[in-house]
Amino acid sequence: MQVKDLKAKMAVDEITLEIVSKGEVRKFANERSSGKICNCAAKDDTGEISLTLWNDDVDKVEEGSKVKIEKGWVSEYNGNLQVSAGKFGILTIL
Repeated sequence: MQVKDLKAKMAVDEITLEIVSKGEVRKFANERSSGKICNCAAKDDTGEISLTLWNDDVDKVEEGSKVKIEKGWVSEYNGNLQVSAGKFGILTIL
């Protein structure tokens, strides 16, 4: 898959992205869980998208890293698409 193919509420079988910038790491807590979250700008040859990192994935990724996401998902927040490995997906540093 490529960035140009992504749409909200879509499953992502596999996508490879380069991290352009990494945002501030934040902590979250709710009645179901707690942990860390971070948003990054990521790109491929077809475009740029926001990448949301959760918990252990936050510490794996740096600016300039290339990552592969398998079994991820796409959501929409404030009109912008976001891709994430989510709870059941796999993020691998290439």
